[in-house]
Amino acid sequence: MNTSAWRWFPHWLIASMGLVFLVNAYMVYDAYTTFPGVAGQDGFDLSNEYKQVLEAARQQAALGWQVEAGIGDGRYPTLRLTGKGGAALTADTIVAKAERPVGPPTTTVLTFHRVGEGRYQANEALATGQWDVMLNVQANGHVFNATRRVAAQ
Repeated sequence: MNTSAWRWFPHWLIASMGLVFLVNAYMVYDAYTTFPGVAGQDGFDLSNEYKQVLEAARQQAALGWQVEAGIGDGRYPTLRLTGKGGAALTADTIVAKAERPVGPPTTTVLTFHRVGEGRYQANEALATGQWDVMLNVQANGHVFNATRRVAAQ
């Protein structure tokens, strides 16, 4: 009796589809049971004040400031501040914190000290990985808010 392996093809196809269904069912279950809930409760209020957000962004862009963030020796965050035209900018105050962009929430408050003309270094080192550094720089009576992603290795 001559039997072909193709006679098992419908069974393999059904088994493969069953496996795909089970994997998808598990992923739906996992997503549903681990979803933390509402991302924020003030979305409506923020949308009503969006003109103010746009105006603040326009004013900040008009300043022409640039903030470059990096990681120096020992995984200490560094900043380079420049004003309009690329001149070094001296900050009156820098309020900063570093947060993990993904994973468990980890926040590190950063305190910067001046190390040169328009250059600053944090007193706190960051753990290895990616960080979002949220900055509030005040200089010359103006405020500049920025978020910069850095990778500490």
